[in-house]
Amino acid sequence: MAKLPGALKIALRFSRGKKRAGLVSLISIISTLGIVLGVAVLIIGLSAMNGFERELKNRILSVVPHGQIAAVNQPYLNWQADLAKVRQTPGVVGVSPYINFTGLLEKGSALKAIQVAGVDLSSEQTVSSLPDFILNEAWQKLKPGNNEIILGQGVAETLKVSPGDHITIMIPNHDDKLRIQQPNRISVTVIGVFKLNGMLDHQLAIVPLQDAQQYLAYGDGITGFQISVTDVFAANKVVYDAGINTGHYVTIKSWITDYGYMYSDIQMVRGIMYLAMILVIGVACFNIVSTLVMAVKDKSSDIAVLRTLGAKDSFIRAIFLWYGLITGMVGCFIGMLVGIFISLNLTAIIKYIENIVGHSILSGDVYFIDFLPSELHITDVFYVMLTTLILSLLASWYPAKRATKIDPARILSGQ
Repeated sequence: MAKLPGALKIALRFSRGKKRAGLVSLISIISTLGIVLGVAVLIIGLSAMNGFERELKNRILSVVPHGQIAAVNQPYLNWQADLAKVRQTPGVVGVSPYINFTGLLEKGSALKAIQVAGVDLSSEQTVSSLPDFILNEAWQKLKPGNNEIILGQGVAETLKVSPGDHITIMIPNHDDKLRIQQPNRISVTVIGVFKLNGMLDHQLAIVPLQDAQQYLAYGDGITGFQISVTDVFAANKVVYDAGINTGHYVTIKSWITDYGYMYSDIQMVRGIMYLAMILVIGVACFNIVSTLVMAVKDKSSDIAVLRTLGAKDSFIRAIFLWYGLITGMVGCFIGMLVGIFISLNLTAIIKYIENIVGHSILSGDVYFIDFLPSELHITDVFYVMLTTLILSLLASWYPAKRATKIDPARILSGQ
């Protein structure tokens, strides 16, 4: 086993010395605890942001279409040829026709306004993974012509319904002169529930495309096309190109319009959190300055002896650089262990706290998820450790340099 450098050996003895002044020990403990807290909180916070980003991809970007193309003049008729044009647009992975309308669900005295999506059962899975979140294989049971509907779990809970129950959809209606008439009332059977653990559970219901065409008297018409793309961050351009390819007057919209702010907010909070916690770690690290300045004074006689034995300035400086770095390393290592443990169990810990206080931190009808996610990235841990050690080294430089200025003759003479 390789021997430790002499400067490191002496630094370890200084840091473990029993004769350290009480105030030096206290400040050293405080600075170490500050580093522990900063490192742990930063790792936990970054893991939470990683978790939100993961859930945004899994529960939003994989479920909602990356883009929608809708005809200006509804309904969109003779769309079959345009479907092939959209599918051939570079960057488009999948295309599916859809109908979208607002409806008011009624069950007894309970009412719930939602968006009803009429989807093509044969092609929906090319643009959305929503069928994967439908419980009890209800997606396979959904058939056109049977007046069936699949509800979000939040909608089902609001109406207090379960599979097999009958509910009424009220659809706004008007005549050719756009005068409001009595809403169309359609009785449907709930055959399933989808669960995304987020706001879409409270906003959406699914019916077959053919049934939606019948409810709205669209004939063979549709609202437009849903598309999925290879690069979600290039969705605006791809959707625009696909809309141009139809050759019709259409409106276009990508996921960025409705949900892009979420991704931007996650990145912004991640940056602010990293900066804030680095400042906390920085303050804790610069307590090392106080610790080492007092340690230099406390160990001045030892330094003087080393100087008389021929120790060079670089050796003395290295001792106290190691001294400060050891403090930073101890705090960083403990904080890393605490942060990793909590990050790996954050969702369960928060759920336990919610059960105790009886209140949800994230409400599914407000946020896109109703739990606090976490995903630990080793690269985040590495960068946090590296930043902490660099700050510890910088904080140790001034006291280490000051230690080289001690006059051994003056110290050993007792002056």
